[in-house]
Amino acid sequence: MNPNQEAIKKVIDYIEKHLDEEMELDNIARHAGYSKFHLNRIFTEETGTTIHKYLQLRRLTIAAEKLAKTDIPVAQIAYEAGYHSQQAFSLAFKKIYLYPPKLYRNVGIFAPKQNRMEMAA
Repeated sequence: MNPNQEAIKKVIDYIEKHLDEEMELDNIARHAGYSKFHLNRIFTEETGTTIHKYLQLRRLTIAAEKLAKTDIPVAQIAYEAGYHSQQAFSLAFKKIYLYPPKLYRNVGIFAPKQNRMEMAA
């Protein structure tokens, strides 16, 4: 594994461990020991997506699973996914899953959009 891949693995581990917390790119970069600009560049090169997009898709995937498999209120799921309003969550969710959260819940089939990334050794 090259140094960039090791850094990306460290970032992914950090993100996965703190998915339910507020995260700033500055803090993620500090944890990895890189500037946020360099870290985002190598993350995008290695994964094909930005750190922000990965984080957003992971949170929305977890939210989709909760919608399909639990009775947790949509507002609570939105908050747990890092959204400050149910409306913002619904817009982001519909953009990725093509259905609003309540309709997705009614269908009841979980389809992950972003599983945890793994870096090949």
